[in-house]
Amino acid sequence: MDRHLFQPDHDAFRETVRTFCEKEIVPHHSDWEKAGIVPRELWVAAGAQGLLGFMMPEEYGGGGVDRDFRFNVVLAEELTRAHASGVGFMLHTDLVSSYLLSYATDEQKARWLPKFCSGEMITGLAMTEPDAGSDLQGIRTTALRDGDHYVLNGQKTFISNGINADAVIVVAKTDPEAGYQGISLLVVERGMAGFERGRNLDKIGLKAQDTAELFFDKVQVPAANMLGEEGQGFVYLMQQLPQERLAIATVAASACETLLALTLDYCKQRTAFGRPIGSFQNTRFVLAEIATETQIARVFVDRCVEELNAGALSVQDAAMAKWWTTELQKRVVDQCLQLHGGYGFMTEYPIARAYLDTRIQTIYGGTTEIMKEIIGRTLGV
Repeated sequence: MDRHLFQPDHDAFRETVRTFCEKEIVPHHSDWEKAGIVPRELWVAAGAQGLLGFMMPEEYGGGGVDRDFRFNVVLAEELTRAHASGVGFMLHTDLVSSYLLSYATDEQKARWLPKFCSGEMITGLAMTEPDAGSDLQGIRTTALRDGDHYVLNGQKTFISNGINADAVIVVAKTDPEAGYQGISLLVVERGMAGFERGRNLDKIGLKAQDTAELFFDKVQVPAANMLGEEGQGFVYLMQQLPQERLAIATVAASACETLLALTLDYCKQRTAFGRPIGSFQNTRFVLAEIATETQIARVFVDRCVEELNAGALSVQDAAMAKWWTTELQKRVVDQCLQLHGGYGFMTEYPIARAYLDTRIQTIYGGTTEIMKEIIGRTLGV
């Protein structure tokens, strides 16, 4: 089925991203997996190619694209196609960018956006705590006003780009007695006294993605670093979560396509009993099921992208896209690894690394169970 989502500008951008991946990422990604982190120089190189700030106004060094998520989709698809699971660009481009565009003041944009676009400033988003994941109202990190600054105390964990990040949007309670109405967003910058990073966490997948614990001990965050209005943080998070979940669904749909292509090629070349394993009925049936469900996922995700661009993507549809495509990705990678046989268990094969990288998809951005709960509530049950 032909896709009608993209226009010539998106196709040209795809060529730029694909060339960048082939030259700057693919030859080095295995080394970054061993190191557990991507070098900062990659971000600067990506910024020079316009891969990081395409959504930002031209006056700040951006591409001037006016909230067209199709460019984000292109970036996600090409990184996924290149098996570049450790490159944290999408957190920067899909999530943090939206917060800065939506809630930052003109003064804040002038301070942060030029370096955001150039790759000199790597960003992160710190919501999760050791005792609070999906339940954002349960966070314990506080930021209490004291004159012209806030005193930030607390801890975050599982923070993507946590080691590299120069600016982190931190979710904190500015009024601990006000429930969700007491949650605010503060931008904490590298070098602020009392802001410390813990270890680069050892994960089963996404090995090149730096994921860290963050600690805040009486950090004096200037009031000028408040993102949006005080007490509106929970509302802002709810407003941006549909885009975050669609971004994850975009990766899931693209991963299914990439895994299918990889496995089809393997099944055509690998022989058993004197013929390609793809010629066996069971193999054909498995591949047929994967191809069908992957096509269904692609059509629904593309439709959600159109809805997002129109400002009409609902919380319900974003949750549907997120849970269904990520659960599909889990099934697809498992079936594809099975078709690879023993070679699928060897980490030098992309399918094995994809198997490990896939597992987080149904967890972050809201677990499958949370997505179903959201959908169920919209049904009036």
